[in-house]
Amino acid sequence: MNKDEDLIHEKIAVPSEAPRTSRPRLLNLLAEDLTAYNATVIHGRAGTGKTTLVADFARRATRPVCWYKVDASDGELSVFCRYLAATLSLQRSSIDSGRLQQITDTVESDRAELLAEAFVFELGEPASDPLLVIIEDLHLVYDADWVVPFFHRLLPLLPADVHVIITCRSLPPAPLWRLRSKQMLRVMEESELTFTLEEAERLFETYGLSKEHARLALRETSGRAYAIANFAATPGLAGRAVADNFLAAKPRPLNQLAAISRLD
Repeated sequence: MNKDEDLIHEKIAVPSEAPRTSRPRLLNLLAEDLTAYNATVIHGRAGTGKTTLVADFARRATRPVCWYKVDASDGELSVFCRYLAATLSLQRSSIDSGRLQQITDTVESDRAELLAEAFVFELGEPASDPLLVIIEDLHLVYDADWVVPFFHRLLPLLPADVHVIITCRSLPPAPLWRLRSKQMLRVMEESELTFTLEEAERLFETYGLSKEHARLALRETSGRAYAIANFAATPGLAGRAVADNFLAAKPRPLNQLAAISRLD
């Protein structure tokens, strides 16, 4: 565990690219979750803005952040825990990664809850700052038999100063997301991730585009984050939408135009 030369370090680093515009509505919700719940699950299909949101939140966080981008190849419990311990130890030097490695090597995947308890023990050691742990794309390892017992044990036992955010394309297995009934877990639905008109207007303003452009883009994209961002960034799309909207307007009947002319 101490030898991390073969780790892909980009997987445990917060993405550096900032969004074109932040979304205070969602950032405020995540900030409230830090103290109200043990963990937050953000689920939505590809292109709904999950990564952009949590990365922006991480860069603004007032507490140390541990980031872990899960890949499909992390389906083995030992691999997953190695990366998780590595990102945790970057922010908390008290984490005994060697001890966690020893436990990982001896615990079978069907006893994953024991390893979860070991992580909780390490996180419970005295520390100067609260901690934010972000686990990206957990859905890629849902099929692993250790996922449910590990997280079902980990999340309820988290120390009060540690909050976990999980992003995924679909809800975790039922035993996990049902923790929200116990006020341990907050689930942010895909519908909450869609852009509001105000957010769309703010985004389009950064490109020098009007509120009318934003309104039409919102209608065309249903507010899906990637689609609306692409709409704003692609030259010609916004202008063509305005033109199409103008041409689609129903012309006034000739008899109405004649009546108006007589009034003039």
